[in-house]
Amino acid sequence: MSDVLQNYDPSGIGLAGAIFGLPFDYDSATLIVLGVPWEVTVSYHAGTARGVEALLEASSQIDLYDFDHPEGWKQGIFMPEISAEILDKSDRYRQDAAKIIDHLATGAKLDAELTQLLEQINQACESVNQWLFEQTHAALNAGKRVAVIGGDHSVPLGFLSAIATHYPNFGILHIDAHSDLRVAYEGFEYSHASIMYNALKLPQISKLVQVGIRDTCEDEVDLVRNSKGRISVHYDAMLKQKSYAGIPWLELCQQIVSELPQEVYVSVDVDGLDPKLCPNTGTPVPGGLELEQMICLFREIVTSGRTIIGFDVVEVGNAEWDGNVAARTVYKLCNLMDLSWQK
Repeated sequence: MSDVLQNYDPSGIGLAGAIFGLPFDYDSATLIVLGVPWEVTVSYHAGTARGVEALLEASSQIDLYDFDHPEGWKQGIFMPEISAEILDKSDRYRQDAAKIIDHLATGAKLDAELTQLLEQINQACESVNQWLFEQTHAALNAGKRVAVIGGDHSVPLGFLSAIATHYPNFGILHIDAHSDLRVAYEGFEYSHASIMYNALKLPQISKLVQVGIRDTCEDEVDLVRNSKGRISVHYDAMLKQKSYAGIPWLELCQQIVSELPQEVYVSVDVDGLDPKLCPNTGTPVPGGLELEQMICLFREIVTSGRTIIGFDVVEVGNAEWDGNVAARTVYKLCNLMDLSWQK
């Protein structure tokens, strides 16, 4: 790595096209950030497939000095080229998915043609899951750490499946406006609204802790109630009520983190933040967390002595400001993850 850094000035101009302008490649990096430009099952605003590129472009504007981990960038962070093939398939299958969504919105059942189309979409989503599983598995076997950028919230499933082959017991800290516990929403087995339902099929995930939820359905609430403690939800309204009663946010963060096991995966849907921060996300909802509130929560994972074993940042809108906020979220998580591995 010393050769990579020999002529690099962290206070100067970063490398064009490289995440955070850093000079690393796959071999010299410790952390591999995989971009997945996929949003086939989006049910409201489209554009998150290109949010990956918006985040990458914005990342070069971030100064590398981090107050939690000033030399965190030296760990080596690298993002391989965004797959044009996956983006092309996302665009094509997104149009097909829209036909199904529009048809179901009329109250009609799917005919044979649309049913076949649905099966093709589910197979395409599964192929992306398999691609990401293979990419993650190879990186983990090479001794790398991995993070994922989306795309809609369906994309991390292959990542989680790969992590589950390396970690027998881990928890998920899930930041989101939505529960994402629906069963095959709108018929799509790998829907963005089903990611946590699908993730919980992995027995290695012993705990799911959700924060910022403010848009959910009765079936999802029932699933949480019947989970025997495997799912814990800190609804946005309840967090704010506790804050209004005078409970410090830091104390609330400590309570949330205490529910997690030793090894923690962090999943960030940016619509968990206040919409002013990422207004072009796929499914914005009023309310949510401030950026520093979320970072405070992440910091407590490290302070508690737990280890961040991976993370995703998804539902990033295709806009400059959304990319800026998401890039800062990714960089902070990169550094906090590295810190957690040093304890």
